Amino acid sequence: MTKSILAADIGGTNSRFAWFQTDGPDNLELKDKAWLPTKAAESFAQLLSQLRGSGFPLAPEQADVVVIAAAGPVEKGRYCAPPYIDWDIDLMKPDISDLLQRAVMINDFVAQAYACKSPIGDAARCMLPGEAVSDGTVGVLGAGTALGKAILVPLAGGGFHAAPSEGGHAYFPFLTDREVAYHRFYQENSGERHIVANLVVSGRGLSFLHWFLTGERTTPEEVSAHGLAPDSETLAWAARFYGRVCRDFALDVLASGGLYIAGGVAARNPGILLHEAFRREFHDSPTMGRLLAQIPVFLVDNMDSGLWGAGFLGRQMLYR
Repeated sequence: MTKSILAADIGGTNSRFAWFQTDGPDNLELKDKAWLPTKAAESFAQLLSQLRGSGFPLAPEQADVVVIAAAGPVEKGRYCAPPYIDWDIDLMKPDISDLLQRAVMINDFVAQAYACKSPIGDAARCMLPGEAVSDGTVGVLGAGTALGKAILVPLAGGGFHAAPSEGGHAYFPFLTDREVAYHRFYQENSGERHIVANLVVSGRGLSFLHWFLTGERTTPEEVSAHGLAPDSETLAWAARFYGRVCRDFALDVLASGGLYIAGGVAARNPGILLHEAFRREFHDSPTMGRLLAQIPVFLVDNMDSGLWGAGFLGRQMLYR
């Protein structure tokens, strides 16, 4: 019997929805998808209403299971107050619970982690070679509006469990005198006292970095389009900072199963990961350099990867 899964990936900029069908534990077929601007809605209920009005063919109440990935910490699989969205998502509210009969919420990067075990992971581009351990821990991270992280841990009986992280809110390490000057520049011009990784390797971080290095104030989109030429200082700094974040996370979780990078910044600007400064920074450790050289780094450049991860979990819920 064919069953339907409604997958949602609610981000700070865009909210993505997908209709998946499955007829067994090894089959997952994408039937349709829709993207909506998150900030155009004043509540999650209104966002669902906008989905109905978009022509999307699957009504939420028609789904056999609904999996919602949200960009923030999730409480008991039912509630999330995303830090970069003006409204919360509460699956216990009557107008939501009546509509979504069988629903679960996960962190958006938990969805990205599950996606690594879907066709999306199989199609990921290898950016740095290595030797992944088949039952090793997998690290997943990526920058877009903010920086998401998650861990995919092997289970004793087979399979994996995805665990969330809010490591993007940890402080970013600035090392050289000029980097410290950039830290002060960011504080003074953003009004932010706590310069955390979310603010450094995100799209917003690209804008401030380009401003500091060139004196040009631009949007993240303009930096991506015009400010990341192969020989630009902005690209070199962005690559070094991204490599530092990836190295530290790979060591934090001992990502012997590989490190997967998702998110819009790297997907739209793969030159960041291809830059020599990224490789050099990722491998730079006086004590763990040999281990880091063995960890392969992959780029997930499919912008629907979070939907596939949510769909993957939805299929597990239906057939476990």
